[in-house]
Amino acid sequence: MPQRRSHVAPSAAQTELASALAALRESSDAPVEFSAEVRAEAEASRAAAPELDLRDIPFATLDPKGSRDLDQAFHLERRSGGYTARYAIADVPGFITPGGAVDAEARRRGQTLYAADGSIPLHPRVLSEDRASLLAEVDRPALVWTLALDEIGTVSDFRLERALIRSRAQLDYVSTQAALDRGEDGPWTLLPEVGALRIEQERLRGGASLNLPDEEVIRTEDGAYAIERRRPLPVEEWNAQLSLMTGMAAASLMLDAGVGILRTMPQPDEKSFDAFRHQTEALGRPWTSGDYGEYLRGLDRADPLTLPVLEAASMLFRGAGYVAFDGAAPSATVQAAIGAPYAHATAPLRRLVDRWSLAICLAVSRGEAAPSWARDSLAELPALMQESGQRASRLNSATINAVEAALLTPLVGSTIEATVIELRGERATIQIAEPAVTASAPVPVGANPGEVVRLRVARADISRGEVEFEI
Repeated sequence: MPQRRSHVAPSAAQTELASALAALRESSDAPVEFSAEVRAEAEASRAAAPELDLRDIPFATLDPKGSRDLDQAFHLERRSGGYTARYAIADVPGFITPGGAVDAEARRRGQTLYAADGSIPLHPRVLSEDRASLLAEVDRPALVWTLALDEIGTVSDFRLERALIRSRAQLDYVSTQAALDRGEDGPWTLLPEVGALRIEQERLRGGASLNLPDEEVIRTEDGAYAIERRRPLPVEEWNAQLSLMTGMAAASLMLDAGVGILRTMPQPDEKSFDAFRHQTEALGRPWTSGDYGEYLRGLDRADPLTLPVLEAASMLFRGAGYVAFDGAAPSATVQAAIGAPYAHATAPLRRLVDRWSLAICLAVSRGEAAPSWARDSLAELPALMQESGQRASRLNSATINAVEAALLTPLVGSTIEATVIELRGERATIQIAEPAVTASAPVPVGANPGEVVRLRVARADISRGEVEFEI
């Protein structure tokens, strides 16, 4: 899907939007500022002593441009019979004192929230964007996964160690994709090769990546807010495979040890599959054979009906949650979209649960018992993560709704064209091309997904994030 960016032009609507977004951030159920006690403890914290010095390994980070909270750094090399992948993760467990003020505040927040006018971090920025972040050209403590892959991308062995590293480059997705397209060599050279092998392994496991276009509120150079929608670049998908591979290794360690926390998602039931089949038939892109992952991978990304199909497929990717265990393994261990047991273990600067996964995996790798602080609090984590996930979802939805209302304010009273994405009873999810807005609206009787309809913009309320359309 081509990149689309719709701007809210400097106007009274822009001013009202800025006020609405600031109010959303302040009312996000997460405190924006940290207490003096939390800030002081973060300032005084010191990293755990590293066991290895891996500063000779030329790690690099790969994130959205301008990121400061850098959780992961990678290094790939070819070896006899396959590859060695190293994935360094910010050593957040080494900085935080269990039961301390920073720990307590992180449990209250659950995850970093990203608002249009700034983030609300999980940890004080002195940690998340400075001393614990894997910034380039500075020595940093890290928890380093070393994974051996064979020639077809299967992980044959792995280990986790505490080490000192030094990232050589802070890469971003757009410029790295451009370098790959030009055939340039760099830290990214083997990423397409290893990423493609891991995607094939996902196919063999029966997993399926949805890869819906991203929808994000951004600030433009002139300070205006905009909604940007784009399909993930290939380099983002290859990079994501490194994280998924590491999360599967973490799940394996914890399952073998009989203690940990998994990210799970049930396989869709037959009712959901039947509904999805009917929707693909209505769209003229019927799913007639093979598993749903194979069908989704075979969609033509240039086909205008692919987006409605992917939107319909999103109902298959529901029910994700966390399962903590200590003793017997849980009955349900698989994350269905990945096709394997999986754990969140690669983003500890931004997500609370990863600190537990990493601390337990490090102990297991050393042949030690899981830390008592992690074990004692495991049962609390699913609820804490669910609450923070709901908070993040509410903030994201309200932010996008406010910006979309501002984008449509100048069009109130006019008629626009929109594509029907999904029917929901008497209403439909529609997509407007310009300005780029996705909304709920009534549609003419008989309209089908994929069709273009004409609607009148009846009302736009920026403060409430509400838009109304009329047929």
